[in-house]
Amino acid sequence: MLLSLVMPCFNEAENVDAMHDAILAAFEGCGFAYELVFVDDGSRDGTFGRLCALRERSALPIRLLRFSRNFGKESAIYAGLSHAKGAYVTLIDADLQQPPALALEMLRHLERHPEEDCVAAFQERRHEGKGIVFLKKAFYRLMNRMTEIEFVQGASDFRTMRRSMVDAILSMGEHNRFSKGIFSWVGFRTHYIPYSARERNAGSTKWSTWKLFKYAFDGIVSFTTMPLRLASFAGVGASLASIVYMLVVVIQKLFFQIDVPGYATLAVLILLLGGIELFSLGILGEYLAKTYVESKRRPIYLTREVLEPKQEKAQ
Repeated sequence: MLLSLVMPCFNEAENVDAMHDAILAAFEGCGFAYELVFVDDGSRDGTFGRLCALRERSALPIRLLRFSRNFGKESAIYAGLSHAKGAYVTLIDADLQQPPALALEMLRHLERHPEEDCVAAFQERRHEGKGIVFLKKAFYRLMNRMTEIEFVQGASDFRTMRRSMVDAILSMGEHNRFSKGIFSWVGFRTHYIPYSARERNAGSTKWSTWKLFKYAFDGIVSFTTMPLRLASFAGVGASLASIVYMLVVVIQKLFFQIDVPGYATLAVLILLLGGIELFSLGILGEYLAKTYVESKRRPIYLTREVLEPKQEKAQ
């Protein structure tokens, strides 16, 4: 098997048939064997039923994974990579926003360039509000400043990787996963190509503004300890400021006989220092929470069932 196309699915019942047909059309006459790996991430709209029907009628090898509940896209990506059999693996969304024809171009590029291990797509233009675009750019700038790895602006999970890179990613069995960071952290040579995301074939995006914020914060906590250092710097800064202010008050009282009003000053200082302390404790709590979850060593996902391709079962 040369290529595995891995597709996480959450409530994509209206898209999986169209995605299958688009892949079939894009790869027609490609001259190599490939398989489809669908991961049903706890869908509630009949996605798995559609996938089962697709598996029965399709001439392509289709492997189906069904989670016991919704574990999230990161877990679905890990599960898909774990079950993919190809020498190359492509991660692609099932909503047709990412063109399957580009996945074939990625594979051809890797075949022509043995020195490279991955081809990843990034969006040149985003069809999003200016506020979201600004926040995403700010996030990438922040991550590149705080971490030792490079986060390419606009890079997506849409990519094709050699088996060696897939195995390296799977060796990172952490529960709190942030794939954009993991792809960069493993350090394989990656070639980036631009693409324009299409409109969804059907349905609406699963990513709300709040989920994007949460995902970004998880990425920061997963790949840098800089927030902990910032909390320390804030504590040092507050201490220095309080010492300076204390000297100012003493000098005013001893040398200029100036009485410093007590209540307002005291209230402001207490609120300021209390806010800094709570902020620092909150940051520390986030890291402790991640450590707590990791220490339980719970599985990244649980499968309700796994359906192998019909061709493999028949052998």
